[in-house]
Amino acid sequence: MPFVLIDKPRPQVALVTLNRPERMNAMAFDVMIPLRQALEEVSTDNEVRVVVLTGAGEGFCSGADLQSAGRVPNTEGLTKTSVARRSMDLLNDVMITLRRMNQPVIGAINGAAIGGGFCLSVATDIRIAGADAYFRAAGINNGLTSAELGISYLLPRAIGASRAFEIMLSGRDVDADEAERIGLVSRTVPTAELLDTCYDLAERIIGFSRVGTELTKRMLWSGMEASGFESHMQHEGMSQLYVRLTTENFDEAIRARRDRRPPVYED
Repeated sequence: MPFVLIDKPRPQVALVTLNRPERMNAMAFDVMIPLRQALEEVSTDNEVRVVVLTGAGEGFCSGADLQSAGRVPNTEGLTKTSVARRSMDLLNDVMITLRRMNQPVIGAINGAAIGGGFCLSVATDIRIAGADAYFRAAGINNGLTSAELGISYLLPRAIGASRAFEIMLSGRDVDADEAERIGLVSRTVPTAELLDTCYDLAERIIGFSRVGTELTKRMLWSGMEASGFESHMQHEGMSQLYVRLTTENFDEAIRARRDRRPPVYED
């Protein structure tokens, strides 16, 4: 069986599953490289409007594979230092690919999200947790730093600086209920209902225009890096005008509301 699966459980929804449950979907290179390739494939599939990312079995992703990290491709003849740098680039590429995907990505956090798995979860656009989910910035527990794969950038923006510092410096577990309370996840649901909850949210998003949802995702990510309020507001305004003036979406929304029917966007 491949270590990454792509399914289409509902129309216009893609489910991407890390499929190494016996290792709690650890981040070996023979898992992460196919994951990046799967995400790139789905991103250019124009039949897919929303992506759900999850893990097989009882874990979302347990971070570094402590038994076997797998083979790093195209590193023959390189020193340990160069292999290490290229290895980190391969993992970083997964996070960047998630961000650049055309579709919104919903993280269905079904169990442990540890170390790099915690980072992977925070890189999704929306997170919904099953009741069995928990999060741990494990690097500090292993004599390393907790800062990797962008988490020291993303986590403070998701939950605030003080909470992020405390979680990353203590190496403690954050269970699903706390994750919802502090805004790490949008909500927590029974694990048996997790995927259907994500699919229902996906269907709501699909009901809006393609360009509207894709640009909203882009603006949200751009806002996290904006140098200032006014410059980002100008960026937003250009995006809004682009959709308003180059599509019939707004007029169709008004007609549909008047006719008491769902809008049909043709952007």
